[in-house]
Amino acid sequence: MTARMKTTPVTKILGAAALALAAVSSLSAQADPIADFYRGKNFTIIVGYSAGGGYDVYARAIARYINRQIPGNPNVIVTNMPGAGSLASVNYLYNIAPKDGTSMATFGRGIPMEPLIGVGKFQFDATKLNWIGSASTELSVCAVSQKSKAHTYEDMLTTEIAMGGEGGGSDPDTYANLVRALTGAKLKLVTGYPGGNDMALATERGELDGRCGWSWGSVKATRPTWVSGPDALRVLLQMTVERSPEMPNVPTIYEKATSDADKQVVRLIVSRQTMARPFAAPPNVPADRITALRAAFDATMKDKEFLAEANKLKLEIEPVSGAEVQKLMADLYKSSPEVLARAKEVMAAGPAASVAKPKP
Repeated sequence: MTARMKTTPVTKILGAAALALAAVSSLSAQADPIADFYRGKNFTIIVGYSAGGGYDVYARAIARYINRQIPGNPNVIVTNMPGAGSLASVNYLYNIAPKDGTSMATFGRGIPMEPLIGVGKFQFDATKLNWIGSASTELSVCAVSQKSKAHTYEDMLTTEIAMGGEGGGSDPDTYANLVRALTGAKLKLVTGYPGGNDMALATERGELDGRCGWSWGSVKATRPTWVSGPDALRVLLQMTVERSPEMPNVPTIYEKATSDADKQVVRLIVSRQTMARPFAAPPNVPADRITALRAAFDATMKDKEFLAEANKLKLEIEPVSGAEVQKLMADLYKSSPEVLARAKEVMAAGPAASVAKPKP
C-alpha cells in the first residue's frame, strides 16, 4: 500500500509532463502558420519592364535577400512582364495573379494614377492593391544626350527633340505630355519601348534625344558615365515641385506652370515620386500574409548585406513603408474633381502628338 502511494504521484507527474510536452509540440507545430504556408513554395516578383532597366535591377537585388525575411524562406523568382508601360503587369497582378500572397509586382510609379487621370485600358483599383512598400523616393528629369541639339530648357521651346516613351501611364509618356501641355515644348514623343534599358540604347544610337520622367537614380545605377564626364546627359528640366540640391540651376516643371490650377496638376502628378520603386501584392490576400510581406520588405531594406550590394550597384535606398504608400493612394484618390478634370485634359492632349517607335 505504501509503495503504491509513493509511485503513483511519480507516474502522474511523468504522465502530466508527457502530456505537457505533447501540447507544447503541438503548439509549436501550429505557432507560425505564415512560415508553414510559405515553406517550400515559390514566391514570384513580377517586373513590369524588360530586363536591365532600373525597376528590374532593383527587383533582382531585393529578390536575392527578401527570402531570408519571409517566414518559411520561399524560393524567390523574378519574371519580366513588359507591356503598355508596365500597365500589363498591374492588370495581371490585379485580375489573374494568385490572391494567396505568393506574388507581388513592381511597375511604373505613375501607373496607379491611370484610373484617375489616364486614358489607358486599366483594369484595377489602386486603392485595393496591397502595397508592400517602395525601395526609394525619386528625382525625375527631362534629359538629353550630348548628341541632341537641345542644351537648355529654352531650347525645348524652339527645337523639336525626340523623347522616348513606353505607353500610357508610364513616367516618360506622362511627363512628356505634361511638359508639352503646360509649356508648349516641342517634344516629339516616340512611344512603345519595352523599358528604360531599351530607351537608353535608342538614345545611344541617336534614335532618341533622351526622355522625360527619367529616373536620376536609374541613370546613376545603370549608366554612371552619363552622370558626369564627357558623356554626361544634359538635364533640361526637373519633374519636381522644388529644385533638388543636386541640380540647383535646373528649373522645375512647377516653376513653369503659369496658373494655380496647373500648379495643382503638377503637384498631383509628381506626387508619385514619393513611391519611386513601388511593390504591391494583389487584392484580397489574407491580411496576416500582407503583414508578413510588409515586415519582410522593411527588414530587407535594413539588411546590411542588401545595403552593401545596393551601394555597389549604385541603387538609392530611401524606403517608404507599405502603409505609407497605401495612405498616399487613398489621399490621391480624394483629389478634387476640378484638379482631376484639368489633369485629364492635359493627359488627353498628349497621345495625339505621339508616334510609335521604329520597328526593329
